[in-house]
Amino acid sequence: MQPNAITVQGEINNALATILQTSIETMGSGRTDSGVHAKEQVFHIDLHQPIAEETLLHKMNGILAADIVVNNILPVNNDAHARFNAISRDYEYHIHFKKSPFCLNEYHYLKQMPDFELMNKACQLIIGKHDFTSFSKAKTEANNLICTLERAEWQYEDGRSIFYVTANRFLRGMVRAMVGTLLNVGNGKTSLKEFADILDTKDRTLAGQSVPPQGLYLCNVRYSTQIFIK
Repeated sequence: MQPNAITVQGEINNALATILQTSIETMGSGRTDSGVHAKEQVFHIDLHQPIAEETLLHKMNGILAADIVVNNILPVNNDAHARFNAISRDYEYHIHFKKSPFCLNEYHYLKQMPDFELMNKACQLIIGKHDFTSFSKAKTEANNLICTLERAEWQYEDGRSIFYVTANRFLRGMVRAMVGTLLNVGNGKTSLKEFADILDTKDRTLAGQSVPPQGLYLCNVRYSTQIFIK
C-alpha cells in the first residue's frame, strides 16, 4: 500500500472489500520496487465468512483491472503466513542487446555485451550463506542481512540474457545491486577478487550501481506443503 499511488495490494484489497462487504487486509510474501514485475506473487488473507475458492477467484478477476490477475486460491492453516512461511523465492533479470520499440518496460537494454563466463564465475562466489549488506539498500527494516543463495546464473541466447537467482530471502534492492555489480565484472571494471572483497567488506558504496527495475521479475515463491489444507 502507498498513500499517493495505485498499487497491486491496494487494488486487491479494494476488490476483496467489494466482494465480501467488509474491510480486508492482505499480507504479501514480500515487496517489489516500483517498476518491478511479478510473474508470481503470493498473499494470504483471513476470512471470517465462508466463500468457495472458485467463486472468490471468479469475482476478483471480474473486478480487477487487466494488469492484475489472481491465478489460484488455496485454503491454508490458520497460522499460515505468506511472508514468514516462504522457504525460497526465484527472481529473473532480463537484459536485451538488440534495441526494440516493443515491450520497453519489460527488460533492460544494453549496447555492450559483457563476458558471461566471467560473470558466472563471480556468481559462484555468492552462492551459499553470506552477509549481503554490500548489496542491500542502506535504509532497511531487516535486522538480519544474511541470505542463502541456492542459484545464481547467467544464460544468454539470441541477443538477450537472463540472470536467474534463487534464495531463501532477499534484501531490499539486493538483486538489482548484484546485477549491476556482476555487469561491472563482465565489462572488466571489477575483477573476481574485487567482487569477492565487495561481498566481504559489507559496504554498499563499493558495489556497482543498481540496474533499472523494469528488467526484474519475481517468478516463484515456494512453501512447505504442510501449510496447505488438503
